[in-house]
Amino acid sequence: GKKEVEVIEEKKETEVTEEKKEVEVEVREEKKESEVKEEEKGREVVPEEVEIWGIPLLGDERSDVILLKFLRARDFKVKEALNMIRNTVRWRKEFGIEGLVEEDLGSDWEKVVFKDGYDKEGHPVYYNVFGEFEDKELYSKTFLDEEKRNKFIRWRIQSLEKSVRSLDFSPNGISTIVQVNDLKNSPGLGKRELRQATNQALQLLQDNYPEFVAKQIFINVPWWYLAFSRMISPFFTQRTKSKFVFAGPSKSADTLFRSSLSVSLSLSHLYPSSTNIL
Repeated sequence: GKKEVEVIEEKKETEVTEEKKEVEVEVREEKKESEVKEEEKGREVVPEEVEIWGIPLLGDERSDVILLKFLRARDFKVKEALNMIRNTVRWRKEFGIEGLVEEDLGSDWEKVVFKDGYDKEGHPVYYNVFGEFEDKELYSKTFLDEEKRNKFIRWRIQSLEKSVRSLDFSPNGISTIVQVNDLKNSPGLGKRELRQATNQALQLLQDNYPEFVAKQIFINVPWWYLAFSRMISPFFTQRTKSKFVFAGPSKSADTLFRSSLSVSLSLSHLYPSSTNIL
């Protein structure tokens, strides 16, 4: 009964702790190997502190939360999680994340992606309003050529990076967000440039920002998107699918209420006329 459940839960916590320790040991060993190679080359060794989102991966209690995200993203397979961390650290250097955070990329997309309010559990809520791309001028400015698409992707990554850095990575802190994706008047899958940029951005986020979304809410979902989501559903894990919430136009406002978001803010942005009912 109750004692058996407690024993099982304690066992699970112990296993997770051991897996995190194993990752930390491998990170340390890899760091030592790198230093030995530098010594063999006859150069002075200056140990490099590996950080992600401004947090050292060693010697900081917040790193446990980060390591756990990578472990979960790889179903607690330690070697795969370590490889994912390596790739993320490498990508952050190549992409120039530290410089990107300070870069001025303009304000063209402030109505496309923005933060507004919290859910009842304290998760910050971010909105992706795809209908803004119905504006032909904004669409052209964003997707007309590869240079413009790359600038938008850099802005999207910059926006996410700043969001992640504002989260609380302490053991009992809130280190995930809620995303509301508004598909009202969305250009749809027929727009090749939008599809390419979206896929590229999603791949980067999936590879380098694991386990940061507590819930993905899709509102004003057209029938074709629901059909498409059902078609690709078998390719997602049950853990991923459990985070998805879909609502058509008639159910969207109710979905925001039931999701316990900061509704007065949410509805004022997405349903201006509905603020009278609050």
